[in-house]
Amino acid sequence: MTSLDQRFADAMGAALGPDFPRDIALAVSGGGDSMAMLTLAHNWSHRWGVSLHVVTVDHGLRPESPAEVDLVKATCAELGHPHTDLSWRWNGQGNLMDAARRGRLAVIGDWLARNRPLLQAHTRDDVAETFLMRLARGSGVDGLAAMAAVREVARDDGTQFTIVRPCLGMGREELRHYLRTLKGTWAEDPSNADDSYERARIRKLLPTLKAHGLDPETLSATARRMSRAGEALRLRAAEAWDACGSEECALGTLTLDRDAFARIERDTQLRVLAAALRFVSRAEYRPRAAALETLLDRLHAGGSGTLHGCELRCGAARITILRELAALAGPAPLAQTPLWDGRWRMRHPDAGDLTVRALGDDGWQQAGAARANGPVHAIARTLPSLWQGHALVACDGLGIGPGATATLVDEAAAFRLFILSR
Repeated sequence: MTSLDQRFADAMGAALGPDFPRDIALAVSGGGDSMAMLTLAHNWSHRWGVSLHVVTVDHGLRPESPAEVDLVKATCAELGHPHTDLSWRWNGQGNLMDAARRGRLAVIGDWLARNRPLLQAHTRDDVAETFLMRLARGSGVDGLAAMAAVREVARDDGTQFTIVRPCLGMGREELRHYLRTLKGTWAEDPSNADDSYERARIRKLLPTLKAHGLDPETLSATARRMSRAGEALRLRAAEAWDACGSEECALGTLTLDRDAFARIERDTQLRVLAAALRFVSRAEYRPRAAALETLLDRLHAGGSGTLHGCELRCGAARITILRELAALAGPAPLAQTPLWDGRWRMRHPDAGDLTVRALGDDGWQQAGAARANGPVHAIARTLPSLWQGHALVACDGLGIGPGATATLVDEAAAFRLFILSR
């Protein structure tokens, strides 16, 4: 059987080779998976002349956290790699595990140097557990697909960074065996056995399921097949979009030809619609299946609606998908807001004390004659605009101001690529 070191090298080659970056970051918590990844990366980096930079995030959720940070720091000192510890604190809002994941990526993204990829230690067992969790929720092909070995993470400021998961083909126990063989140490996270967390409950089921043939290898293989099926379905959705849709980058809207859209098979309609909602709202996740189905039925009946931070308006020939006014980002100082509402890059030659916000009804009134050649009211009021106090200064969508004050970031101006990448 191929050694873990060789499997790690193969995974790194497939993800980042053959011209590896000079610097690579590793997210290491102190647990067995990430400590094994650190050791594997240490051995690999000597061969390829790559510098490693290790980061640990203390979430402040458990009293053991500082000791785990110290363990990683000491191991890095022993191996000769720089280590940084960061902190994140939960505000008590939303799902804790999801908030922790988002917060962790946010603080690491702030820390990461430009063009430096980040390694994470997700394993085959993580893929199997996620598959079962999503299966229990009734997820479809996309939800059941395995997490990607390479993933681009978009940030609120319009930049992005790359996550690489070189241990997806490795089991949790074989990584710990690797560490034990090399006399390595790690910390056990007690939350992994806490039944108040869904993943911990699923993890405890795996030995029972294994006895019935549902072992992590089988489950993760199924998840990988779902990933391949997802690729084919995304390609079909992109072809359907070519036949029925168009985008208006100056307005940040998408349009569907009703008749052409109606001729597409329903599953692809749902896929295109879900992608459109995510694209316009910049949401990370797709909407719930039941809500999406209901919205699609309403559109086919000639109705309109709102979902996922978007408004959908059904006309005689077209369906327009735009940002929901109530869901837009609020007013913010232009000087502190290079990216507004997650997709508009804002600028003005005299930024000064200008404020960026949605045009709104008051801006529509101030626009006066400029409204004649602009979009309809429903779209216009969602457009990004610049204000000085209560006075409208610029709105590109209506031709007001110096122009080029609002531009969609690259990833928000190519819906076909968005469909294919997600």
